[in-house]
Amino acid sequence: MSKTIKLISPVDGSIFVERPVLSAAEARQAVSSAHAAQPEWAALPLAERIARVDAGIAALNAMKGEVVGELADQMGRPTRYGGEFGGMNERAEYMARIAPEALAPTVIEESDSFTREIRREPVGTVFVIAPWNYPFMTAINTVVPALIAGNAVILKHASQTLLVGERIAQAMERGGVPDGVFQNLVLDHQTTEELIAARSFGFVNFTGSVRGGQAIERAAAGTFTATGLELGGKDPGYVREDADLDAAVEGLMDGAMFNSGQCCCGIERIYVHESLYDGFVERATAWVLRQKLGNPHDPDTTMGPMAQRRFAELIREQIAEAVDRGATPLIDPAAYPEDDGGAYLAPQILTGVTHDMRIMREESFGPVVGIMPVADDDQAVALMNDCDYGLTASIWTGDAQAAEKIGARLETGTVFMNRCDYLDPALCWTGCKDTGRGAALSSLGYLAVTRPKSYHLKKVTT
Repeated sequence: MSKTIKLISPVDGSIFVERPVLSAAEARQAVSSAHAAQPEWAALPLAERIARVDAGIAALNAMKGEVVGELADQMGRPTRYGGEFGGMNERAEYMARIAPEALAPTVIEESDSFTREIRREPVGTVFVIAPWNYPFMTAINTVVPALIAGNAVILKHASQTLLVGERIAQAMERGGVPDGVFQNLVLDHQTTEELIAARSFGFVNFTGSVRGGQAIERAAAGTFTATGLELGGKDPGYVREDADLDAAVEGLMDGAMFNSGQCCCGIERIYVHESLYDGFVERATAWVLRQKLGNPHDPDTTMGPMAQRRFAELIREQIAEAVDRGATPLIDPAAYPEDDGGAYLAPQILTGVTHDMRIMREESFGPVVGIMPVADDDQAVALMNDCDYGLTASIWTGDAQAAEKIGARLETGTVFMNRCDYLDPALCWTGCKDTGRGAALSSLGYLAVTRPKSYHLKKVTT
């Protein structure tokens, strides 16, 4: 009997989707078909590849009516937010628009004697291992530029969002991407690692946990396969004494609680200048109490369940440990009767927290945030850097020069001022420390899915 993956819906705990896992032999055959199909795809004019990928994105948009409800059932995001189509379209459109320039040769010399230039060529087959929290946008980050650059792409989606991979595959087929060039495969961890270890891919992109990233690195060891790894995060926000308090509360609390806190660059810890601390905490608490936890299909729901019960259990453990060590919870879970002790989890704000607590140092990935007062910029910078992760950091101030100076001192991939929890496709998406390595989106995103090839052509004259 073949092995299957069961997708348990966080909405009601039922099996929503079940899919068979490919055997190792079937997976190798899929990779072989990708390798066989890729050269013909790469030989198409760039404009033709762009047009077909664009048509695939359009076909995906045509599925919006079904996809939004499917997302709610798969990972719990409320339907009121309409899925991920805004961000997905913004990223796909931008990467398609910059492709001609990003992939253009760098011409060193074009004369009667020599042609010397550096071209960008596809790496061959790109392997995308996508997460469940923003399952369309995170996959599209690499799928679109990889296909446009002339690669074949194999997508392994998270078991919590199996239908997303199927939808993307359907859309790309309808857009005219040829058989074999884009494939969605259901794989287990063992086969995934075996394929990487066999040097099946020119580039592997993984978004997920630090432990998962370590497994990818071990599998790729000695193969010289390039990897892009976006791993954990514990993103901080800092409210300076000159900040617009109302804007800071609205922005940072939305950054902490949107998608039930399950955001790669969500805010997980906040440092507020002591002169604004009491006012910030009071308004932040009121903001949270206005949120409605419930069934994601209810149009009034602003917060759905966590994607899995075990994710909620981890956060409950972090909160309990912090309270035992002296932290004060400001939200009474009784204000959210939908909190069932399972996947539905009431949001929480903690004060009296310190960096001796896991809640301020380890990734939570849920609707909880700790808030600490700070005396000045130096203390804020020290605390913001006191973490194993470095994805984004958010500074709230009316002084842009101060924000730039603070940003230069922060160990992070992106510095925000007066906003947070946003991915700009024109800017490089990257991180440092345990957040991983690599660069996605922007023109730099094309560097990961291509390789440089130099042409030094001496012309014979008679």
